[in-house]
Amino acid sequence: MKRKVLYQPIHSKSPAPQPHPPQSQPHHNSSPNGTTEGSLQLQECGPRCGHRCSNTQYKKPCLFFCKKCCTKCLCVPPGTYGNKQVCPCYNNWKTKLGGPKCP
Repeated sequence: MKRKVLYQPIHSKSPAPQPHPPQSQPHHNSSPNGTTEGSLQLQECGPRCGHRCSNTQYKKPCLFFCKKCCTKCLCVPPGTYGNKQVCPCYNNWKTKLGGPKCP
């Protein structure tokens, strides 16, 4: 009597690919780092705010509020005006009267 031998393919399970940890990048004043919430270090607030307030005639109050906002949000929008949407914390912090707190 002959026996039937069934051959079944062997499915080897390979492990699922593991995600790689994000590469940390150095912080530079000319890079886009610092434009998203929490992406700055406290010591970077001064230079970022210096650039942010460079075109205003009200430098002292601009720097004061920019640094205050940067300390809380750890980001400063790029450029000297606008672009606040990239940092919601900076954009959404309002005065008691409902105006923008951050320059």
